[in-house]
Amino acid sequence: MLYFRNELKNKYNSTYQIRKALANKEIFKIQNGIYSDKEFVNPLEIITKKYPNAIFTADSAFYYHDLTDVIPDEFYLATQRTAVRIKDKNIKQIFIPNELFEFGKSQINIENVVINIYDKERMLVELIRKNNKIPFDYYKEIISNYRKIVNKLDVYKIQEYISYYKNEDALYDTLQREVF
Repeated sequence: MLYFRNELKNKYNSTYQIRKALANKEIFKIQNGIYSDKEFVNPLEIITKKYPNAIFTADSAFYYHDLTDVIPDEFYLATQRTAVRIKDKNIKQIFIPNELFEFGKSQINIENVVINIYDKERMLVELIRKNNKIPFDYYKEIISNYRKIVNKLDVYKIQEYISYYKNEDALYDTLQREVF
């Protein structure tokens, strides 16, 4: 289990006791201000502890939803537009307008860690919206994997998500052409 420094202070009562626990390997320092009762911690666990309101999106979401086998170089996290900037070289932060932030938010279990992630329907809409910013081969791989699971997708959710964007008709046409 992960702990913030202030959570450890409640448990161990003093900095001296925390240092003693570290020396005895009862707890381990993972990063500044983050400690664990295990020596090795899954990076997803650290991210969900540090950024509990962030949602995995983009390349990370495609990978965790098994829509691509390309492992992203960074963790892609969506945050509200008004959120504080994340200063971590392993995280690419994507600011989402506050009114669109919660749409499609779901939770899945990846490597025994429950993470916030956009559902497959929201990610399909995002893929269609940003298709000109994604490498062609990567885009085609993800689209072909969406075609394989098209019967499992919630079409009503997709239509609802598309309705929040200005170019609704163009998105719907592209979706019909590429996936359905």
